[in-house]
Amino acid sequence: MSAPEKITTEARTEFGKGAARRIRREDKIPAVIYGHGNDPVHVILPGHQTMMALKHGGANALLALDIEGSEQLALTKDVQIDPIRRVIEHVDFVAVRRGEKVTVDVPVHVTGDAAPDTLVVTENAVVSVEAEATHIPEFFEVSVQDAPIGTQIHAKDLDLPSGTTLLADEELLIVNVTEQISAEALEAELEEAEAEAGIEHDAPEAEAAEGDEAPAEDAGEGSDSE
Repeated sequence: MSAPEKITTEARTEFGKGAARRIRREDKIPAVIYGHGNDPVHVILPGHQTMMALKHGGANALLALDIEGSEQLALTKDVQIDPIRRVIEHVDFVAVRRGEKVTVDVPVHVTGDAAPDTLVVTENAVVSVEAEATHIPEFFEVSVQDAPIGTQIHAKDLDLPSGTTLLADEELLIVNVTEQISAEALEAELEEAEAEAGIEHDAPEAEAAEGDEAPAEDAGEGSDSE
């Protein structure tokens, strides 16, 4: 992990939805810092700079927040994003110290192309580890280049950097390389599953419902002959 980006904060003294909206209109972000048994610290962050720092730092971004002239290392724990405008609405941090060990979930990045006719399934996209707050891995890279059918990569197979300890079960399946299923086989499996579930499909409707046909004309009916 690269050195934490320094961000100067402002003290937040107004609370509530109205105050939060005013903060966001000024392209700023309300945030709170928890940890070390202290009362939560409410601050205001510069919008664009914070957004770029979180984007660059990844899931476990570590920032050096300047709070009234004092630096506080803060580990990102939760980022609330507006689902429509895709802007950051609020950030929760945990206060940490240099050298302190923290528990984090690190994402897994799968690279490479497995052997032909295979299907690469990521069974677990994150792995729980313990690492120094200032040396948290951004991600774990897993290569499946030319991996044959049956290849399985477990948590114990990950290349952990020095100072990082695996907390997840060593046998946790991360990536599974299986045989690619054909469309015919997939359809057959679906039909079998539906049969086991008792799902029946209605037969195609008859072209004409019974009784809809016009009655046959009686012989002689409507004839002008005497």
